[in-house]
This record gives sequence, structure tokens and C-alpha cells, in this order.
Amino acid sequence: MLLETINSPADLKKLSLSQLIELAAEIRPFITKVISDTGGHLASNLGAVELTLALYYIFDTPHDRIIWDVGHQCYTCKLITGRRDSFPTIRQDGGLSGFPCKAEGPYDVFDTGHASNSISVATGLAESKAKTGSTSKIIAVIGDGSLTGGMAFEALNHAGHLRSDLIVVLNDNEMSISKNVGGLSTHLNRIMTGEFMSGIREELKNRMKNMPTVYKTARYLEEAVKGIFGPGMLFEELGFTYVGPVDGHNIEYLCETFRNVSRLKGPLLVHVITRKGKGYAHAEDDPERFHGISTFELTTGHSLSKGKKTYTDIFGETIIELAKMDDRIVAVTAAMGLGTGLDKFSDMFPDRFYDIGIAEQHGVTFSAALALGGLKPIVAIYSTFLQRAYDQIILDVCLQNLPVVFAVDRSGLVGQDGPTHHGVYDLTYFRHIPNMTLMAPRDENELRHMIYSAYRYNRPCAIRYPRGDALGVPIDSEFKMIEFGTWELLKEGEDITIIACGIMVSIAMEAASMLEADGIRTGVVNGRFIKPMDEKLLLDVASRTRRIITLEENVVIGGFGSGVSEALSRAGVCLPFKSAGIPDTFVTHGKQDTLRRSLGLDRDSIVGTITQWVKNA
Repeated sequence: MLLETINSPADLKKLSLSQLIELAAEIRPFITKVISDTGGHLASNLGAVELTLALYYIFDTPHDRIIWDVGHQCYTCKLITGRRDSFPTIRQDGGLSGFPCKAEGPYDVFDTGHASNSISVATGLAESKAKTGSTSKIIAVIGDGSLTGGMAFEALNHAGHLRSDLIVVLNDNEMSISKNVGGLSTHLNRIMTGEFMSGIREELKNRMKNMPTVYKTARYLEEAVKGIFGPGMLFEELGFTYVGPVDGHNIEYLCETFRNVSRLKGPLLVHVITRKGKGYAHAEDDPERFHGISTFELTTGHSLSKGKKTYTDIFGETIIELAKMDDRIVAVTAAMGLGTGLDKFSDMFPDRFYDIGIAEQHGVTFSAALALGGLKPIVAIYSTFLQRAYDQIILDVCLQNLPVVFAVDRSGLVGQDGPTHHGVYDLTYFRHIPNMTLMAPRDENELRHMIYSAYRYNRPCAIRYPRGDALGVPIDSEFKMIEFGTWELLKEGEDITIIACGIMVSIAMEAASMLEADGIRTGVVNGRFIKPMDEKLLLDVASRTRRIITLEENVVIGGFGSGVSEALSRAGVCLPFKSAGIPDTFVTHGKQDTLRRSLGLDRDSIVGTITQWVKNA
């Protein structure tokens, strides 16, 4: 196999164009087989195989620097840059990251995982290059989805203003190319990006500048033609030279295009058309499901997961029930309709569903205005992505005390997507905002009641819940209103009381049973309201127990435990206290259970911590 001979881009450059085509044909089944066993981002990677090969074939990496936006299309890059043999460990405990990771070697330029930042990175590198005299080429690869993020347009505007010497490759996997337009466009780009033609074009421009009327007319005609026959007018107006569209699965044309544009001064934008999931029929037919998928059966494409309902499923079902009760309820998400469980809602209530693209800041302010106009918006965004709308949460929702409900999915340790995706900061970034109500359910039944209650509280509310399977507890047939700001005393204990929130409550109950068997009288409190806290119950528990420990799947700095400690301090209560959570470090990728164990947040570790604390007192 050709793939077995490729250990670096230098090996890639020894191949002929026909061999590159063979290599692409080998890479697709290789990636598909590995991801069927490990889970990961499949459709996006299958769509970017030829594009990746062409980039690393033409450009001189790592001297030339390629930045992948999001990075969920970097698998081919890993295969051809010395990580082929370790590729089956991708996203596994101690294995390769599923995203670009500088620690893995010089070909990964920037640690990524969130969308829309590649052009900003490229612009900064291009300016550094200009100041230091570097000869490296700077290339940003960004998808059409990521281009919906405002940050990408901010960077395009700035790079165009600076006339930065960079190349932006727009990987467009939504727009189709008809044969005629595609063939003509490819032919024209081969001519117009050639060194000779580019020289003539620039020379003519320089000469015509001395003839203002002619120059102005020529520029007008050029832009008019581009506006009629191609999508590049916007980019040209931002200061970029537009090239495209180019067939992203034709290696010969890709290589020729990149070879030609590499000789030009930037800023340049190359528009490449690809197809998500290419080469694997199931991913081509359903690219959204195969965007990020768990393990699956290779022949049928069927998922190998247990089939249990997830917290995301429960949220999706609940919001549909509520929407049937109140036609003011609308759902807002940021390019994550399926991922947040809103796909069925969008089918049933298409005029009440808003996917605002990868534009979390706009989505939050948009939702604030929906609430101002009398609607009941429920905003479903992953915890790690909602961080981008921090300012809007404060000023546009909470300052104005508008009834927006945030359904904060993927909170806590998300597992194999790693540090860019762990939702371990939301308790901290929500807790200190005035007017915000913050909750975490102990199971899926409580999640349903929390969503219902938050909708009725008529104030800013956030409900954080984890990725993965729900606990499988019985579901109440009717919604119940949760009394505002109240905790639950699940078990009394004189030696120690565990106050836990969210997913940690069930772990606390298991730990308490084991501790009781060892003679340690252990109480458990479901601290379901992180803000406001149930200070009445807290002080009551503190008066009847010898020590308190809090459990949270959030950073301990400014988190749930900090809030409990602050409440005890305000009341002048002094008793032995510990807070268990995420330490002040970025957590790597791995299975959720493995990560909890490494952080001391699994049942056995908690039992060990408490046993040592109590018996050594």
C-alpha cells in the first residue's frame, strides 16, 4: 500500500499525481475502519482527503504553515505526517487527539476545536512573518459552516485591510458544481492563476491607474462579471483575490491551483467544493449523523451504542411537550440541531426553530430580543461553545433580566473530544452573573422538571446537563414545579455530608452506601440549585454533621464548592470542608469514566478521600 510508505510530506512529494489518486483511495477506507472502532469525526474527514493531499504535496510544511479551522478534518494530515501507526489510538486514553495538537509535532500549527478562528490565526502569523522576514507561506483552511461565525468575517476584513500575505482555502461542502460551470470555472482558474496571466493583470492595473476613467471602468466591469458569474464578489470587496470554485476531489486541478496561487501575493481566497462523507455511502447519504459519530458497524453504518436514551434525547422530548402547551416557546441553536436534540422539534415546529449558524454571540442577543418581544426562547448550545457568548449573556440577557432559558448540553467531562470540548467552566462563568438562575439535575426525570420550571420562572435561567446516557430512572407523566432555590436532603449523616450537584449526585449516593458499610455515617444533599443556593438547608445540615465535602464536574475555582464555602463563611459557620472537582489544569481526552478516575471524581476515589479524611481526623 502506498500509505505505508508515507511517513512525512517529503515522502508525499515523491509520488506522481496518479499515485496521489491511489493514495486517496487507500486513505478513505483506512479512516472509515478506524473510526468505526473508535468513533470520531468521519464525514468531514472523508470530504477533505484530496484537499489535504494537495496542500501538503504543493506546500513545504512544516516551514509553510497550514491552520485547520475547528480541526475535525485533520485525520488525513495525521496519517501523512508520521502518525499513521498510532492513528488507531485516536481519541482513546493516552492516544492521538482528534483535533490538531501542537504537542504531537510541528505539522499541527495551532490547537483547535472551536470554529471560525483559523483566519485570525493566519492573519497574525502573516503579520509575524512580515515583521521577522520569514519566507513561509501561511494557509488557513476553513469550512463554509465555520464561515457563518462572525469572527471569520472580522478576520477577513482585517486581513484584507492589512493586505496580509496569506491564503484562505474555503472548503465548501454544501454548494454543488454543475458540470458546465465547474469545467469552465476550472479552466478559467488555470489561466487566471498562472504566473504569466497574473503578471499581465497586475501590469495592466498599474498602467491603467494613470488613466483614471479607464481604470475605474475596467474595475467596474471586472466586479460586475464576478458578481454575475461567481460567488467571489464579497471576498474581492474585502480585499482578497478570489479563485474558484475548484473541484475539491480533483487532485490534478487542486495541485495546479495551489501551485499557481503559491506564487502570488496575498491575501488570496481559494474556493474549493467538496462532498462530506465522500467514498463511504452511508456518510454521503447522512453526513450530519456521520459528522461526529460513536462506534458503528462498517457494512451497514448502524450505531453500536447501547441504544439508551441520553440527556440530550430527554431534553428534545421535553421541549416538544412544552411547545405543544405554549406556542410562545421557540428553540434556538448554533449549528447543532441534531447534536442538541432539536431535530424532531425542528420537524414539528419549523417556524419556531432557529439555527443561527456558528454564531453564538448573535444567537444569545437574538434570543434576548425574542424574549423582549414576548416569546419564550430556549437556547440549546454546548457548554464549551456557549463560552463565546459570555458578554451577551451578561449584558443582553441578565442585565435586562429577560426570560431566556439556556439548555447547556455537554457540561462536565465530555470524554474523547478533549480539552477544547470539556464543559467544565459553566458553573463558574454563570454563577457570578446577577439575575442568573443556575441549575443542574441529578437525573433525567429532574431535568424534565427543571426545564418546565425554568420556563415558568420568567427570568434568566441556565440548566447544565452532561453528555451521554441518562441513568434510566422512571419518568413522571406530569411536569412538576421545582420550588425556586431549593435543595434535596437525600440522606442524613453525622460524620460527613456530601453536597453534590448534577451527575455527581448519583456517584455520591453510591459512595455513601460504601462508606456506611465501613461505619462512616454519610449524608447526601442534591445541590440542584447552584444559584441561588439553599442556604437554609445548608446551615441546617452544617449544624448536624461534622464535616462537609462538595462534588462537582466543574473547575473548583469559582465553582459550586466555592459557592458553598462562601455561604458558610457569610453565616460565620466554621467546620472542616473540602471541595472536589476539576483542578486548575486543562483535562486531556479519554473516556469519561477514565478521566473521572484520574481526577479523583469516581466513586472509589471519593470513598478513599472521605475514609482517609474521617479516620485520620
